[in-house]
Amino acid sequence: MGLPSGFVELLLLYGIFFLGLAQAKVHYHDFILTETNFTRLCSSKSMLVVNESLPGPVIRVTKGDTVYVNVHNQGYYGVTIHWHGVHQPRNPWSDGPEYITQCPIEPGSNFTYEIIFSDEEGTLWWHAHSDWTRAGVHGAIVVLPNKETGFPFPEPDGEEILVLGSWYVGDVNEEVAEDLENGADTPRSDSYTINGQPGDFCECSKEGTYRWQVDYGKTYLLRLVNAAMNAELYFAIAQHNLTVVGLDGSYVKPVITGFVMISPGQTMDMLVTANQPLGRYYMAARQYDSARYDVTDYDKTNTTAILEYRGNYTPSADPIFPSTLPTYEDFVPALSFTSRLRSLANHDHPVNVPKNITTRMYITASMNTITFDYEGTTKSGLASSLNNVSWINPSTDVLLAYYRNMSGIYTPDFPEYPPVLFNFTADEVPDYTTTTIQGTKVKMFDYNEEVEIVFQGTNVFDASEDHPMHLHGYTFYVVGSGYGNFDNVTDPEGYNLVDPPKMNTVSLPKKGWAALRFKASNPGVWLWHCHLDRHLSWGMDTVFIVKNGGTPETSIREPPPNMPPCSSSAIRLQRLDNSGEKIN
Repeated sequence: MGLPSGFVELLLLYGIFFLGLAQAKVHYHDFILTETNFTRLCSSKSMLVVNESLPGPVIRVTKGDTVYVNVHNQGYYGVTIHWHGVHQPRNPWSDGPEYITQCPIEPGSNFTYEIIFSDEEGTLWWHAHSDWTRAGVHGAIVVLPNKETGFPFPEPDGEEILVLGSWYVGDVNEEVAEDLENGADTPRSDSYTINGQPGDFCECSKEGTYRWQVDYGKTYLLRLVNAAMNAELYFAIAQHNLTVVGLDGSYVKPVITGFVMISPGQTMDMLVTANQPLGRYYMAARQYDSARYDVTDYDKTNTTAILEYRGNYTPSADPIFPSTLPTYEDFVPALSFTSRLRSLANHDHPVNVPKNITTRMYITASMNTITFDYEGTTKSGLASSLNNVSWINPSTDVLLAYYRNMSGIYTPDFPEYPPVLFNFTADEVPDYTTTTIQGTKVKMFDYNEEVEIVFQGTNVFDASEDHPMHLHGYTFYVVGSGYGNFDNVTDPEGYNLVDPPKMNTVSLPKKGWAALRFKASNPGVWLWHCHLDRHLSWGMDTVFIVKNGGTPETSIREPPPNMPPCSSSAIRLQRLDNSGEKIN
């Protein structure tokens, strides 16, 4: 007698489930945070890094694995670490942002993160998420595909990881703390780096330039991470095409290009075929500066590494520099490149774009001023905001407050729309738009809500520029973008609901908008923020809280033991009421 068909299907589902469990592995790492001496740009300094290396160690897993990382803080100040692009299903306790999901790991203590991988595949990264410590505390994450599926392209012959970073000659945390305290602008980097080295075009740097050796005729998977603090970057390899196949831990339809534009927080996977005459070729990156043209104090260094062929040949005096690398302020190549990105959207890597939208939000990103107390004097200083709310950290983390139902830590009233509508992208905007309010305002979502958010850039202070917006705990589909003010009647007609790119960090274009969709299926407390760290420090962030579903499997997990205790928040601005009096 045959088994009932329903029973057979159930057995098959259980078989697939347990096969997945059998394949998943558990990995263990120790991250030792210490002050380590480095010499760059003709001067030496001590800075906090992991395991005495810059960039830090690579975490390598297979899709669906779990990693435990025991972070030992042997530095001089508190630190947290974020696992950028990892969804951490039901586990916001290990997401990492300071005063959002945990308090800092204090000097002399340790904390073990549980990093749960689910559907991510490709390149991600990890970095400190407290102060500006990520300038030195960061590294790559490689998520390999399961053997059954493999790569959606021919198996590459090799792999290379390049991490783009920012170098500061001084102590960047000290400089930023002083600037935030007195309301001044934050420091610019002194150079950009590739795998921790500025490269041949920077002073005292030629000996340390990073080199990647290749064999003629082979194809390599290049994993690129933008860990720079405050800059979108153009990247190119002289005389070699780049075939982009992945973005933010998801696959895309192949894009053949002579350069890429990569925002802070983003990761890209590219195929590079070593098919040029034997020799040495520069890999170069420089800032794509989207601020107005008269703002010229940005970092203009050209950071370089060298791709060099193995074999018997006489190298030229200098490597060849990429002619395809766009200039600093050329916005057309950036727009052209990002517009070509599409999800792979095939049988093994399908898309599931939400179409039954239950919540719509329209969020403006602005530069502002704020009033604060400085040494007993009321001053105004730089700030930034989302929907005219400039985030301020609470005294304990939002996640613990939500989980324990603590009052007085945050308010659930982040606005779904701007408080005032005006021509957001006009050359001149009303004076009243420059002042923002501070608050610890969060947005609540029911479990499984389907959400559409349109981010709108503004020209307040004539300070419009790109904003790389990053959501923790999720990836989202970027269904549309454009320049000018979003039109909620005509612009949705052009949405791509077939194969939109899937990202965790999207570049909101200068004086423009970006529309994205996601399903709120991961319960927890999740940070939204601009990945330009100066904007994050000034308050361009908010928190989304996704409520539990109706079962234990759709609810936040219990907190792990030994969460770092909370002492005090590094709130840098003293809140004032409308009369200018301090609020205690």
